[in-house]
Amino acid sequence: MKLSARIAVPAAALVLAGLTATACAPQTSDTGAKGDEKTGTLRVWLFQEVGNKPKEKVVDAAVAGFREAHKGAKVEIEYIPVETRAQRVKAAFNDPGSAPDLIEYGNTDTAGYVKDGGLADVGAEFDAWDDAEDTDPTARQSVTVGGKVYGAPLFVGVRALYYRTDVFEELGIPAPRSQAGLISTARKIHKKRPDLYGLAVGGAYTYGAMPFIWANGGKLAEGSGSAYKSAINSEKARKGIAAYTSLFGDTNCPAAKCAAMGGNATVTAFASGKAAMAIGGDFSHAAVEAGTVKGKYAVVPLPGVAEGSVAPAFAGGNNIGVLRSSRHRTLAVGLMKALTGKRTQAKMFDAMGFLPTYTDVRAEAAKREPFVEPFVRTLGAGAEFVPASPAWGQIDSSLILPTMFQEIVSGRKDVAKASDDAAKKMDAAFADAG
Repeated sequence: MKLSARIAVPAAALVLAGLTATACAPQTSDTGAKGDEKTGTLRVWLFQEVGNKPKEKVVDAAVAGFREAHKGAKVEIEYIPVETRAQRVKAAFNDPGSAPDLIEYGNTDTAGYVKDGGLADVGAEFDAWDDAEDTDPTARQSVTVGGKVYGAPLFVGVRALYYRTDVFEELGIPAPRSQAGLISTARKIHKKRPDLYGLAVGGAYTYGAMPFIWANGGKLAEGSGSAYKSAINSEKARKGIAAYTSLFGDTNCPAAKCAAMGGNATVTAFASGKAAMAIGGDFSHAAVEAGTVKGKYAVVPLPGVAEGSVAPAFAGGNNIGVLRSSRHRTLAVGLMKALTGKRTQAKMFDAMGFLPTYTDVRAEAAKREPFVEPFVRTLGAGAEFVPASPAWGQIDSSLILPTMFQEIVSGRKDVAKASDDAAKKMDAAFADAG
């Protein structure tokens, strides 16, 4: 799965980033609830963040408002480690009697959790909710499987291009405005400043590579529901793969050092002053600010193929869903709304920097915090998502795409052969998922 990536978070917790483990519980015979109790205790599992206190304050405020409106309800919040979520969620799906009523989950896990029968369809309540009218379409897509809605988006995360303003001024070059310009700029910088990666890239940075594929018109897969077929070896996808992998080598980011790097490593290289550019998320801002480049960088949308265009970014983030086994469905849906509503998301942005999923709340956040503006523009230009298939967890955790990139940059395979092999592995995963 793909959650938000923060440099201080363990790799399993990041990349948004990325963190890539999916809980795959076996299908249970019946996880549906019996009845809908209007009083009692609601149990909620949320993710433990690095520096969790600000998140706790926002959640406590939302819960207090919920309890004020529902006098017969109590709420127990448990913050669980991201690294062990797979086991916890699997156990909850298999033992409804001890399961929580609501869970926070990474948005790439939606399809898998739906297949496992763990999440409740809350589409009717979501569609009747006033706040939901302003939900970003891509965020809504992240809770939708087969036309049904299985939760509410909590926050969204996208990536853009961080660049060193001091280096660009020193060399007298402007920020790149096209994909070709990005590549040539990276090479120019490394040639003139061999102590720097022009653009820090990683062979294991799947979500940093995807925009190159999408910008060239490629797709990861075609289809819907369980009927997906890989498109990673299409002509357009191969153009994007070739563009991304061309950034590895002695002219920019040596394969020996960069092939194994993931998203966190590339942003760390930038924050520590070892790279002139990096593809990082809104969630990377704090880490960059804590680095040696503070005050010497800017952010612009990652450029697309056409001059002045924006490359589609992966829309990562987390959701909150109601479990089918909850015996307090009405209350649980109400608490879901309290935890993901506009007021709470605005406070969560202020506390944690999580980008709101509502277009109006996000626009207001951009006015208060200028660093958000390029990420809002990126979302406005159109973001993409991974196939809404339970197979994605297997594809992601088995490192099919990183293996493909690494085979190319190491010279073991060319783009055609590596993408064909990756497509076969993806298709096998789609077939296994049913």
